[in-house]
Amino acid sequence: MTTAQQAPVLFDSAYYQDPYTVYDWLRVHDPIHRFRFPVGDVPMVFVSRYDDVKALLSDQRFSNDGVAWGSEEFKKSGMIFGAGTLIGRILTVLDPPDHTRVRKLAMGAFTPRRAAAWKEPVERIVNEALDRLGQSENPDVMDYASKIPADVTGEILGFPLARFQDMLHAIERAFHADPSNPDNEAEVAAAFEEIVIYGRELIVEKRRNPGDDLTSVFIQARDGEDRLTEDELVSMVALMIMAGIDTTRNLIGSAVLGLLDHPDQHRLLAEHPEHTATAVEEFLRYDGAFCVGLFRLAKEDLELGGVPVPVGTPVVAGLQSANHDPEKYRDPRRLDITREGPRHLALGHGLHNCMGAALARLETSVAVPALIRRFPNLRLSVPREEIRFEENWLLRSLPSLPVAL
Repeated sequence: MTTAQQAPVLFDSAYYQDPYTVYDWLRVHDPIHRFRFPVGDVPMVFVSRYDDVKALLSDQRFSNDGVAWGSEEFKKSGMIFGAGTLIGRILTVLDPPDHTRVRKLAMGAFTPRRAAAWKEPVERIVNEALDRLGQSENPDVMDYASKIPADVTGEILGFPLARFQDMLHAIERAFHADPSNPDNEAEVAAAFEEIVIYGRELIVEKRRNPGDDLTSVFIQARDGEDRLTEDELVSMVALMIMAGIDTTRNLIGSAVLGLLDHPDQHRLLAEHPEHTATAVEEFLRYDGAFCVGLFRLAKEDLELGGVPVPVGTPVVAGLQSANHDPEKYRDPRRLDITREGPRHLALGHGLHNCMGAALARLETSVAVPALIRRFPNLRLSVPREEIRFEENWLLRSLPSLPVAL
């Protein structure tokens, strides 16, 4: 009989470099796994099987709103996303009916016509990034992967260049803070507050000079019929700033590393660009930008798979564990750009599925094939074991991916 003490450890240094071995063990031995989160020693539950993760993401007995539903231990831990700022009230934590109203208004900005218009700037920005990469003395795929979503998001939101670098620096400090720093919580809160300030500045600018950009569309939803509150408008713009940059950067980086680790798939995509759409879905499944979803908080005392979950308990949806469930995917640890199977959960499911999914797919579908076309002999310039992932509980993030072109 297995026990929780025998389980490999979640969220330690070894886990961050290879979470998939931990997930493999949990799915078999302890699929509804009780553990204590290292920050704050908070009791939590980790869900690892595909069917259970998918059910959790759409289970209305849970909320993403840690302020309203989190246990006292969770609230005191400092783990509530953007606590004390408007970031703490972004769309991803709202419950119905507010979530339904705000998301409907936001999705009105993501029309097919607008999405089609994004292709030209994405292709232009990718080509410019490839030129810079080719001229670099020390080429790093993550520099390339960072530049594309940053420039695309700035252009789509209509962000003034004068403040653009400040905004990127705030995002870096908010999402890539050092957890060992005793001032970490205060510094992260300050970085989130800066992002809110940039969002407010952008709204002021776009009220003065509206354009054909997402910020102007969101402002129309606020000012036209007063259907968004001013705070909801600011938090929506802040969400677009944050979500549009870091996640796509991580996805492009992991996709390129996946291709370098699977030379047959690298050749297949180079020779058969018609596989691009399925390749992007496989990149998301294989090593997506998020290892786990945002905490789901139990709104009542309940059970999952016979495991008691008291009210206020944070439950972690193992998105990438679900995406590697061998009950759903044959040979899941292998990258296969022609793979068929159930829809992956890398972009969420249910109420909180990723609103910017179309843009993330577009950027990746242009950036990765263009890179391997431009540099067909692309390879790592350091030994594979030197490639390390950041120790970030939420994001699957490569700080650096040095290559020879």
